[in-house]
Amino acid sequence: VQLQAFGGGLVQAGGSLRLSCAASGLTFGSYVMGWFRQAPGKEREFVAYISSWSGGIISYAEPVKGRFTISRDNAKKTVYLKMDSLKPEDTAVYYCAAGSGRQVVAAAYDYWGQGTQVTVSS
Repeated sequence: VQLQAFGGGLVQAGGSLRLSCAASGLTFGSYVMGWFRQAPGKEREFVAYISSWSGGIISYAEPVKGRFTISRDNAKKTVYLKMDSLKPEDTAVYYCAAGSGRQVVAAAYDYWGQGTQVTVSS
């Protein structure tokens, strides 16, 4: 199983980025897909998840509600995280993950991508 996250970069506050996570080696549609982030010196924290198959159930962490949008394309085996109105406190390494339950805890996920750095300047 491989999850490959990309799309990070340096952006000014108020800007936007779209992260992508391409999966291989698993039945992508059957997995809950999540995004987590980890800032320097902090624990990894939940950002968003989208349920399996149709993705009809979505959850966001409070700090990103209304600014981030998670989506999935099962045909492309890819999950996305569109990030708008970015703030300096969004600076972190962002990780995608695949799991079998709709969970906000990192331990519940089975597979992880390598992470992509997002830096938001003020």
